[in-house]
Amino acid sequence: MSVHFIGAGPGAADLITVRGRDLLGRCETCLYPGSMTPTDLLAHCPDDANLIDTANLDLPAIVERMVEAHRNGHEIARLCSGDPSIYSAVAEQMRRLDAAGVPYDVTPGVPAFAAAAALLNRELTVPEVGQSLVITRAQARSTAMPPGETLANFARTGTTLALHLAINRIEQVVGELRPFYRDDCPAAVVALASQPGEQVLRGTLGTIAAQSREAGISRAAMIFVGEVLAAEGFPDSFLYSATRDRANQPESL
Repeated sequence: MSVHFIGAGPGAADLITVRGRDLLGRCETCLYPGSMTPTDLLAHCPDDANLIDTANLDLPAIVERMVEAHRNGHEIARLCSGDPSIYSAVAEQMRRLDAAGVPYDVTPGVPAFAAAAALLNRELTVPEVGQSLVITRAQARSTAMPPGETLANFARTGTTLALHLAINRIEQVVGELRPFYRDDCPAAVVALASQPGEQVLRGTLGTIAAQSREAGISRAAMIFVGEVLAAEGFPDSFLYSATRDRANQPESL
């Protein structure tokens, strides 16, 4: 019996993977983040599954529930919002499961930044405009950022930025980025991507903070800054170029 860490996606129940859905269907115990999990997603669980809302549980209590279910011979689903690989707190859960001798695996999910980019109808890697993406967050009442992982350091590269957990400090974010990006650099905010009440704001570094405040956005939002958000006239990718020797090169970037 195993713990299955499952990426629940950004919010919409139908954005879970087929593998994740099928795992939910066979797990006798499911732990889920109550404030982030749609009811329709839990409907995939067996009718008699033990459903545990982790919203008000601390880490030891969450791990205790998983270890106990494992000892009872249950397959266990541990739903994580978005994708487990970023900002999911699975690392510390895995560390404790290792100590307890409980096996686990991970099923990826659609991350919030990808769902937000889909709403913007934008590719975040555009030929000769931007080929890198920095995914980061703002630090407030949360774990401290490691030394060197500052907005200023990331902004010096001029690359596209995608910021989690920063909407309530958007004025500070804009202030830190202004020395490195023009005021008319394209920017966007996407809140509640794929969920009821989703909002999309398009603007510039100079306008996006005021737009966000006017719209009343205060949670579950991504901030994007970068030229790719309004790129036009860029060259086609070499991927599908007529000059490419497809006989000797795989279909990849």
